Amino acid sequence: MSKLVIVGTVAFDAIETPFGKTDKILGGAATFIGLAASQFNVDAAIVSVVGGDFPQKYLDLLSNKNIDISGIEIVKEGKTFFWKGKYHNDMNSRDTLVTDLNVLADFNPIVPENYRDAEVVMLGNLHPLTQLSVIEQMEVKPKLIILDTMNFWMDCALEELLNVLKKIDVIAINDEEARQLTGEYSLVVAARKIHEMGPKYVVIKKGEHGALLFNEDNVFYAPALPLEEVFDPTGAGDTFAGGFAGYLAKTGDVSFENMKNAVIYGSTLASFCVEKFGTERMENLSSKDVQKRLKQFKQLTQFEIKLI
Repeated sequence: MSKLVIVGTVAFDAIETPFGKTDKILGGAATFIGLAASQFNVDAAIVSVVGGDFPQKYLDLLSNKNIDISGIEIVKEGKTFFWKGKYHNDMNSRDTLVTDLNVLADFNPIVPENYRDAEVVMLGNLHPLTQLSVIEQMEVKPKLIILDTMNFWMDCALEELLNVLKKIDVIAINDEEARQLTGEYSLVVAARKIHEMGPKYVVIKKGEHGALLFNEDNVFYAPALPLEEVFDPTGAGDTFAGGFAGYLAKTGDVSFENMKNAVIYGSTLASFCVEKFGTERMENLSSKDVQKRLKQFKQLTQFEIKLI
């Protein structure tokens, strides 16, 4: 069984959308990535940090999904990373109200010894130097290194980010981030420029408009499944990344053709994530639910056309 290392935040979120609001609930990029990847029964480990205020029941939740949590450092005297945000009516834009780094400010990721030969590494959205330190801890070159990042690091740590991009295989970012990173409005041109920075594959997430996969001259587009209700988009991008990484770790095939399947799995899992606040939907997701929605995806995207 392939090993998957997931590096990112395990955190508290407080969310407000047009459909309601929450107090502090379980969140964090690594949490969503891990829950999505757990659908594939891969040997996955999360590398992160939490404070002494982090409930044992959340750690148990991850363990019960067969996720190795030995790489989650607990700083007993510290507080867990906390993010609070409010979404606008279109659910695509949001305001960040609170960001408390807390123990994340001094996070030094330590990959567990028995995962330093992992075939797939998923680097969640963190400082590029933190991501680089994980790559350097791998004792065997991974078959695939996937990276997520954001505008903030492009603004304040661009040189470090460009250095990390030389060492990875796949970057997964949204359309706004792709345009900022390259200065190009056309996503096709942006993807070409990102290829030149290092990544062989570029995944550009477009929220409710799906995702694009680029590899040299090959392009694949997967729509997002139309949903009746979207309660909370928080974690959807990370859930996509977890589905993408989990599928590739499970199959061991990192070809462009198989990455198309990974994009579809990622999009499918992300469509569940947004149906409830926080991780609630992902916690109780069954493989039967996933298979049913994959069939809906197939019906949505496949058709025969008669040429006239």
